[in-house]
Amino acid sequence: MIRVAVPNKGSLSEAASAMLGEAGYRQRRDTRELVMTDPDNDIEFFFLRPRDIAVYVGSGTLDVGITGRDLFLDAQVEAVELMNLGFGTSTFRFAGPVGEFSRAEQLNGKRLATSYDGLLRSYLSERGIEASVVRLDGAVESSVRLGVADAIADVVETGNTLRAAGMEIFGDPILKSEAVLIGRSGENPPPGLDVLMRRLRGVIVAREYVMMDYDIRKDLVDAAATLTPGLESPTVSPLRDTGWVAVRSMVRRTQTNRIMDELYDLGARAILVSTIHACRI
Repeated sequence: MIRVAVPNKGSLSEAASAMLGEAGYRQRRDTRELVMTDPDNDIEFFFLRPRDIAVYVGSGTLDVGITGRDLFLDAQVEAVELMNLGFGTSTFRFAGPVGEFSRAEQLNGKRLATSYDGLLRSYLSERGIEASVVRLDGAVESSVRLGVADAIADVVETGNTLRAAGMEIFGDPILKSEAVLIGRSGENPPPGLDVLMRRLRGVIVAREYVMMDYDIRKDLVDAAATLTPGLESPTVSPLRDTGWVAVRSMVRRTQTNRIMDELYDLGARAILVSTIHACRI
């Protein structure tokens, strides 16, 4: 039975549980549950703090886990990133008082406050920047005003909190993060990992694509196929009217309306779009 760590709270928790549910796995109904077994799929879920998940996987206590790439790298454990999951995106960046810094090299000799000291120390070391790192558990934006640090390194979304504190972002992003599936390194994959990853990839594809069906004259099929090439090739089926065929193809959800318009202009009719509930690619 494969043992999987799942975030128990925070921004990653709900999205992770939703993805696992779409992948066909049972999920807890009560947020107070810490362990849940899905015997039909031979899998066991452990609901843990997102920051602790990498530690449990890295130590070999659990087989795989879902956490943020920033939290995984910050933990500095013996584990590997198996796949990205397409949600929980964020950017880890430097910020300081308005007009004081413009690039990371100016941080030599400065004090930096962060909640991700492992990640930040690695970044500074790789670039030869010598700065003092002050580890805080939260609200790092206040550290400069309170005299604890000269600048900060933190996860930035809109930047509104920084501006309210009289600070601005500077330099290149330290890390672009998202939710990832991590596993133990240097060992044979646990039984069931290939099925888990295949199902999660199926959810990602189903979210990114829709199924498009339309009718078109035979002589226009090649032109239509350039608009809807599908993952490998579109399905073309004969209709009762021998001059027409039915075409079915997967297209990216974000391009749906543009492609429908172009198909209609080309001569396609009865253009229908349906959601893909699940798939295996």
